[in-house]
Amino acid sequence: MIRALLFDYGGTLDTGACHWYYVLRQAYWEAGLCLDDTILRPAYVWGERALSKGGVIMPEDDFRTLLWKKVSLEFRFLIDEGHLWAMDSQAVRAKQEAIVSTCDAFARCHTDASARILDKLANAYRLVLVSNFYGNLHAVLTAYGLSDYFPQVVESAVAGVRKPDPAIWQLGVAAAGCRAGECVAIGDSWDKDVVSARRAGCRAVWFKGRTWDEKGSHLVSTDIPVITHLEELPELLCSELMTSEPTV
Repeated sequence: MIRALLFDYGGTLDTGACHWYYVLRQAYWEAGLCLDDTILRPAYVWGERALSKGGVIMPEDDFRTLLWKKVSLEFRFLIDEGHLWAMDSQAVRAKQEAIVSTCDAFARCHTDASARILDKLANAYRLVLVSNFYGNLHAVLTAYGLSDYFPQVVESAVAGVRKPDPAIWQLGVAAAGCRAGECVAIGDSWDKDVVSARRAGCRAVWFKGRTWDEKGSHLVSTDIPVITHLEELPELLCSELMTSEPTV
């Protein structure tokens, strides 16, 4: 019997299973910065590493604030590497504002859609959030109207363990207050969500979309349910695919 749903956040509830790199790249392009992947990917990676060092993101930062800090770091990298050398400070600020606004609107649209699905699930299952995040996830959820759905949140920066370590999913199971086999993990990452959660003894559903490197897209076995839109989840949870005991 399924008692709890353990949701990933980033890429699952806020982008419709599209990796955030592609969302940001589109926002850059719409702002007139048509940088190719050989330039923008290193900036994205550098920015992510800088954010993860700590001391940059504050617990009270909502997602728009996080985006400002993230995009500012990426711009610093791009300027230092000589890719934005012709832009003055006023132009840089205008481009950053355009990119942040586009990404914030994108996330808000998808979290609004996710809220409608979560509303259907909240009465039938215990909902827990299990996420690699920067320590401000409560502020992000509040700003996007999702906090009421997740009384229990397991966040890597707070818990001290990150996916793909199965231990973070085990913390999610404990937060749900039931057995691992009664929990279903839902996430967009093959390794960090599907494989990791199954190693923790949970069932798993892969929310398959556009991934960073398409890793795992050819590895799906028949016993792992796949969705391509979150709207498919409620019906899937009631189907025969979810009745068998999970295997590791």
